[in-house]
Amino acid sequence: MLSLPNFAAQAFNGLVLGALLALIASGLTIIYGTLGVLNLAHGAMFMVGGYAGVVAYQYTGSYLVAVAAGSLFVMALGLLMERVVIRHFYDRPPEDQILVTFGLGIVYVELVRLTFGSLSQSMPPPSWAAGITSLGFMIYPTYRLAVVGIVAVALLALYLVLYRSRLGMIVRAGIEDAVMVDSLGIDVYRVFMIVFGIGAMAAGFAGIVNVPIAPITPDVGESILVETFVVVVIGGVGSFPGAVLGGLIAGEILSLTSMVDPAYSQVMLFLVMTFVLVVRPRGLLGEQGRA
Repeated sequence: MLSLPNFAAQAFNGLVLGALLALIASGLTIIYGTLGVLNLAHGAMFMVGGYAGVVAYQYTGSYLVAVAAGSLFVMALGLLMERVVIRHFYDRPPEDQILVTFGLGIVYVELVRLTFGSLSQSMPPPSWAAGITSLGFMIYPTYRLAVVGIVAVALLALYLVLYRSRLGMIVRAGIEDAVMVDSLGIDVYRVFMIVFGIGAMAAGFAGIVNVPIAPITPDVGESILVETFVVVVIGGVGSFPGAVLGGLIAGEILSLTSMVDPAYSQVMLFLVMTFVLVVRPRGLLGEQGRA
């Protein structure tokens, strides 16, 4: 039965899901907007971050250590992936990039399955965010509210690094003319490697932050990857603000539709994506450029 508390709870659930999707999509769109690489291993990196964080939590019992370990592990994996594999595919056709990243994603999933099995892994929320909070018109899990704030801080940090720092300036210049930037004595490909690592870290961070909400399995990255691509398309390919807006829209669509009939939540998400593509082919905040 539809009621105001139920509707409000689902709206808050959509906000939490949307914030996580926005963070994952921002990492994906940073990589594509900077390097022109469509990283189909991004969903697997979300999953790997969750597992790495769970392992760190099992040894330390610290939520903060788990989040740091999951994020840094996936960042290191992204740096290694870019240096060893992706760098050799910048000048290759897009289908080659898609195939190699898709293959790497499968490798990550199967390695995790080999190590941990197919059973789900979970982690409790930190003590300072455990329990429920009364919002007056309803009660709501404290950790879910905390996740919105955590993700907002992470998105702000990404924005400041990429748009208000020297690194971001070099990245944007390198996108326009990598040869000129290199001639100025700046190793633009090292900068690109760092950007790839940051984009991967965003997915890993979201992966471990999400574990106290939903247990993680080796296959969770598949559905996350599909939803993330929809978010990027809705918001605009290569647009950081578009990834944030698209994530919030997608989260609310999935959550509110599931309140009526969960079977149609994905259908509604793709219908909205189709409508956006018809009305604005480059997405809500997309601009002329890579597409």
